[in-house]
Amino acid sequence: MTFEPHEFEEHVDEPRRANRSLGVVVAVLLIAAVAIYGARAAADWVGGLTGDNVDEVTAPSVAAGEPITIVIPSGTSARTIGELLASRGVVGSSLQFETAVRLAGADSELRAGEYDLFTGMENDDVITALTRGPVVDTYWITVREGLRIGEILQEIAEQTDFPRGELEALLLDGSITTTLFPDGQPSTLREWEGLLFPDTYEFLADSGPEVVLALLAGTMERRVGEIDWSELEEAGYSQYDGLIIASLIESETRANDERPLVSAVVANRLSIGMALQIDATVLYALGERRTGLTLTDLEVESPYNTYLQPGLPPTPIGGPGRASLEAAAAPAAVDYLFYVLTSRDGTHSFTASYDEFLSFKNQAKEDGVLP
Repeated sequence: MTFEPHEFEEHVDEPRRANRSLGVVVAVLLIAAVAIYGARAAADWVGGLTGDNVDEVTAPSVAAGEPITIVIPSGTSARTIGELLASRGVVGSSLQFETAVRLAGADSELRAGEYDLFTGMENDDVITALTRGPVVDTYWITVREGLRIGEILQEIAEQTDFPRGELEALLLDGSITTTLFPDGQPSTLREWEGLLFPDTYEFLADSGPEVVLALLAGTMERRVGEIDWSELEEAGYSQYDGLIIASLIESETRANDERPLVSAVVANRLSIGMALQIDATVLYALGERRTGLTLTDLEVESPYNTYLQPGLPPTPIGGPGRASLEAAAAPAAVDYLFYVLTSRDGTHSFTASYDEFLSFKNQAKEDGVLP
């Protein structure tokens, strides 16, 4: 008996088509079953981890991207956080959020606080926000190096709503203390000179003037305490003297590589009893800010006039920064006694020779650097 190939194919193809169709139906049913069962299975998995039954909270019907503020109290569990987020529409499902938290190992890393979030966020994005912590309202204050105490208080007042008078009162009524002043606590503004560290500070929005001043004073104490003053102390000077020297360095140069050189000039002159002759001390005595001194200026009677008075002035003449503090503690190993401004970029020429100093000075005048 013979048969055509196509007759055989017709008989065997029908069952294959039927099986293929049946497979598609089964696959669709399985996917549907998984979709229906998925949330419950995840709930059972999470519940198995905690020993509890888990009820899912799902998000209400809200548009995505709407801003919303969420407050998470301290000690709130991941489950409760998920329920809160889902109820406000931030995430789609409390269960899915809690599962994502556990998979990320972030159960104990979610931080309390107030968060500005959005509806329809991804679980991972919310977890990142909650582990980073809430954005806290702050304000910033910048205190520049070299400012005198009155100028520092004025800058703080201008950058905040703190009255200048209130800032002064806090320094003078004992509210702010320091361990750096050698004679107990400062009782005048001049005695507070150089004791507030210049830097940029960030404060919580509700921080008042006492917090601000206490931080500046405490920071200067820490900065001074971080420095090795042994070389200065071996020469017979105190840490407070180091502060004074640092303030002189701060007033004389802005170039970091020059600070140890200026420090060396100060140390060398002190060691031989030579007057420091620093213009900035005279201007401090006059209460002025300007360039150049007149002969009359040089004759002003003041303990701060280092043209007339030997040794160091009685207090710092401004707020030194870290680089000047470090330079005061470690002057360069050079024999320089003189320096003079010789460049328009603010840098100086240094020498141990008075004649060479005069030569530098004359050249600076010819170049228009000095008047």
